[in-house]
Amino acid sequence: MNSRTLVLTSWYFPHKIVPWEAAVTLVYLGKAEVVVSYDEEIRSPSTAIKLPAVLRLKKKTATTKRGVKFSRINVYLRDDFTCQYCSVKQPVRGLTYDHVIPRAQGGRTEWENIVTACYPCNSAKGNRTPDQAGMFPRRDPIKPASLPLAPPRIDIATAPVEWRDFCASIAPAR
Repeated sequence: MNSRTLVLTSWYFPHKIVPWEAAVTLVYLGKAEVVVSYDEEIRSPSTAIKLPAVLRLKKKTATTKRGVKFSRINVYLRDDFTCQYCSVKQPVRGLTYDHVIPRAQGGRTEWENIVTACYPCNSAKGNRTPDQAGMFPRRDPIKPASLPLAPPRIDIATAPVEWRDFCASIAPAR
């Protein structure tokens, strides 16, 4: 039995993946509509329905409520998955983040002190300030007001067939 359901925004953009139980709840509460179903059925004593494969939310999803949450992936999104020292775009597995002012020298883990870095640049900079290392970020780290909408990471090769038409526009998971 397929246990996952792809949830789309109201404009059919992949939003998140939820367990089938949560998908059924969204439909039951009228918050989503079934776009595609699996062949399997789920049954209760009084009813049987096809297991939802893809749902579409009926209302627009909130993009920001209280500003952008600080997280590794949000730093990568802010910096467009690009090392701020050598300007090379990398897959997630090739990135880390760097404290512009090292923690050992009083730097904090916050938007204004963290940049995306590739492993070679992060290693070369080491535990030094930009002045000490002679390495300066291409852009000053700032707290973003918003970020681009990031779709869930879906590997098209292993995704259920029912999802593929909706995932064609997003890059495969790395």
